[in-house]
Amino acid sequence: MRAVGLRATAGYLPNRWMTAAEIADASGIPEEILIERFGVKGKHIAAPDEHVSDMSVAAASRLIDETGIDPAGIDAVVYFGSTWKDYQVWQAAPHIAHRLGASQAFALELDYTSCGSPVAVRVVRDLIRAEPELKSILAVAACRESYLLDYQNERSRFMFNFGDGAVAALFQADDVEHEVLGAEMITDGSFSLDVKVPAGGSVEPASVESISGRRHFLDVADPLSMKERLDPVSLNNFVAAAEGAMKRSGLGLEDIDLLCGIHMKRSMHEEICAALGVDVNNAVYLDDTGHMSGVDSLFGLDRVARSGGIQPGQHALLLGAGTGYTWAAACIRW
Repeated sequence: MRAVGLRATAGYLPNRWMTAAEIADASGIPEEILIERFGVKGKHIAAPDEHVSDMSVAAASRLIDETGIDPAGIDAVVYFGSTWKDYQVWQAAPHIAHRLGASQAFALELDYTSCGSPVAVRVVRDLIRAEPELKSILAVAACRESYLLDYQNERSRFMFNFGDGAVAALFQADDVEHEVLGAEMITDGSFSLDVKVPAGGSVEPASVESISGRRHFLDVADPLSMKERLDPVSLNNFVAAAEGAMKRSGLGLEDIDLLCGIHMKRSMHEEICAALGVDVNNAVYLDDTGHMSGVDSLFGLDRVARSGGIQPGQHALLLGAGTGYTWAAACIRW
């Protein structure tokens, strides 16, 4: 089977950093609770005129500069970031490809949320395997969902860790270095309507009433109901996704050397580590960025790789879950 390698990654964070104290002031949640339970010391916030396409281009430009690749040689540009983009009914990938000078690339848009990183890794791997003429694919993602938060809405308080940032990843065919191995996805559509921006779509078009009612922010219709239904299955599905990805890689959970998950409350992060048998010291925890939708897992891997925290032959597991709900995992042998 054709090998697919992750040649390079690069991240981007906006200049502004919103501290836990600032989040506390905005939300009324004590700073110590935000740090200890929410697990967020602060998060980066995009400038008012800085959008997901801008941040994606920034991350990808850094990758291009560091690797010296010719953008015109990229076969495809895949966007897998936040679904809240510069415009509605609009694809970011063609715009990003054009700005990067990837003139020969076709564009592909993956409409995913927080499970974006492992899903993108799987899709890109399979695309390269399926089409022999494809040699290199650039995957990019960004999140600007800090702007979708209403800090006065207690129903959405578990999302107050949402921050902004971007990541880019270059995949190449016939490359066994940093090889993409197995992947797994699990979906439970019974949660599909629990978390959403209520207004702005065809069910509830934008109106004076929807704007005055602050219905263009992320919301949870019934937090207690969602928690009662989600708590019994979430940990099990995280583990099942991880087990599936490792099994498809010819490995077991004991072979996970580095866990790159999404940012979540600290207790859940620790529960997942324990269930997978991963030492928390070998798991990325982005308490200085918060949660950046589908960006987190690959951003965390980039951060560790740059610090020399993963060695050749070790296995990194990208793990995420996105509202909808889909749990996803992908394994990479470094």
